Amino acid sequence: MSKRAPSKDEALEALDFIVSVLKEHEKDLDRLINELGTITGKLGEAGELSGKIEKVEDTLATLQNEIANLISYLGASSELPSGSVQKQKSEVSPVLPAEVRAPPVILRCKQWEDFQTLANQAQTVSFLYRDAEKSFQVDALKNNQIITYSGELPKPASLLKTWLSKQLDISEAKVLEGILAIG
Repeated sequence: MSKRAPSKDEALEALDFIVSVLKEHEKDLDRLINELGTITGKLGEAGELSGKIEKVEDTLATLQNEIANLISYLGASSELPSGSVQKQKSEVSPVLPAEVRAPPVILRCKQWEDFQTLANQAQTVSFLYRDAEKSFQVDALKNNQIITYSGELPKPASLLKTWLSKQLDISEAKVLEGILAIG
């Protein structure tokens, strides 16, 4: 008995199925990260346990980034021209280019300014703020590289100034920290 090659529609349906499964996993990871953050906040500085939970949170955040990247890639794959979908004899499985199979390069920045420079115009950015530890982590995907900054939150005054400038569509130079008052 000979097996027929899957049609383009079947291959696209398989890709859609994979994307939807990955989206569900991403939602689950999001929920788990939030739950771990809540638990960590309740435990406070419990020493070794807090460190282990933080490592698990970091691992989950990395997995979430990788799933988001796969979703983006597979979403783009389903938009490929008909000749670019490869057909398998016995099963439908997406064929990923070599650059996606290789693990992404991770750049860990110790200085916020370095992160800003490297992550400028990234494809995707995620962040995590842990209020209990006053720690801030931001990850950016750019050119198959994950650029990470973990440390203190950048100065709130400069962030607020930039945010207000963009929200009010005025030059950042016209935004002042302080109080406007009549003499």
